[in-house]
Amino acid sequence: QVQLVESGGGLVQPGGSLRLSCAASGFTFSNYRMRWYRQAPGEERELVAHITWRGDITTYAESVKGRFTISRDNAKNTVYLQMNRLKAEDTAVYYCNVIVLSRDYWGQGTQVTVSS
Repeated sequence: QVQLVESGGGLVQPGGSLRLSCAASGFTFSNYRMRWYRQAPGEERELVAHITWRGDITTYAESVKGRFTISRDNAKNTVYLQMNRLKAEDTAVYYCNVIVLSRDYWGQGTQVTVSS
């Protein structure tokens, strides 16, 4: 079955960097678009970044454009989110997502906390 496992979250100071990873299994990873979402306490889950199956097209939320970079390694069935110049408002649980046969799949999430 489809499984997504995120890692790489943690506590970081404002201005710092983190790289999140999402290891995928149970489907042909190289055939699917992948997405990163985040959800802060008391807020709705929001789309942060998206990447096509080939990795040739990426899109970002305005709030992270120029600071975050999504990438993928199809040989490793892994999608990444490089987060630079982190701000307090980036604090959230980050999830990776894939839609397979019209069904949404989510990982368990990884907590990112930006605080001094």
